[in-house]
Amino acid sequence: MSTQVERFNAAGLDVWTEEKRFEVTRERLVEYAKATNDPIPAHLAGDVASPVFAIVPVFEALTEPALEVVPLSFFGRVVHGEQDFVFHRPIAPGETLVSRAKMTGYEGLPNGTRGTVYLETRSEDGELVNEQYVTLFVRGVDAGEAAGVLGPVFPFDEALREQPPVAEVVQHVDDDQTFRYGPAAGDPMPIHLDDEIARDSGLPGIIAHGLCTMAFTSWAVLTELGGSDVGRLKRLAVRFSKPVLPGQDLRTRVWRVGSADGVTTYRYETSVGDDLVVRAGLAEIAD
Repeated sequence: MSTQVERFNAAGLDVWTEEKRFEVTRERLVEYAKATNDPIPAHLAGDVASPVFAIVPVFEALTEPALEVVPLSFFGRVVHGEQDFVFHRPIAPGETLVSRAKMTGYEGLPNGTRGTVYLETRSEDGELVNEQYVTLFVRGVDAGEAAGVLGPVFPFDEALREQPPVAEVVQHVDDDQTFRYGPAAGDPMPIHLDDEIARDSGLPGIIAHGLCTMAFTSWAVLTELGGSDVGRLKRLAVRFSKPVLPGQDLRTRVWRVGSADGVTTYRYETSVGDDLVVRAGLAEIAD
């Protein structure tokens, strides 16, 4: 007697979600900055959004496209593998943003399946504000095929570690970080808020949100190398490798790669002790 294996639905690729509208308030920008320990005055005043705040307006649309492709029974195995922001301009208080998303491709691998969700955020008059490529990884499930197009790659040159970094920043993740970040980001996932649920999921306890960790790295890079000016940040991308726990210290080391067309490229890694928690970090900053 054979058992039918659920298959990924390639026909669900490139299907846009309905548009989602999000009103940006100064209060929400301030809340997010405080929830990520962001020290940049313009962010704390709500005059402009911190870069990773860009995930907040699209959060509702993030998983919808994957539901068209990934069998529902596999969703418990999905983790956030990579995040890649392309910024066309900063988000400002008082505006209404319009977002939509689609899954563009997936690839089966022996240890799981990776897939890309593409999101775009525009102003009400159609101006492109930012684009995002989210790489999802379905642990232990090989789709058995590749379909569509995956997001951009950003491989890390291992030889960079042999050079002295141009910046090194140590940051502390507060014990209550997840309880502040969850409401600010609109992310109610219980593994970040309930110790018992986190342990039942095989984790050592409550873990920090990956995008909270990414937000920490964003202001580390901006304060050290971008003059604390979010308008200069053109791209920010990371690969998540290990969870961060409340109470831990992050160390981010940044290397300069080069400049072209008025933009300088930096690569970075973030560690907790000897463990890398963010790999292949990429920041492109206008000169």
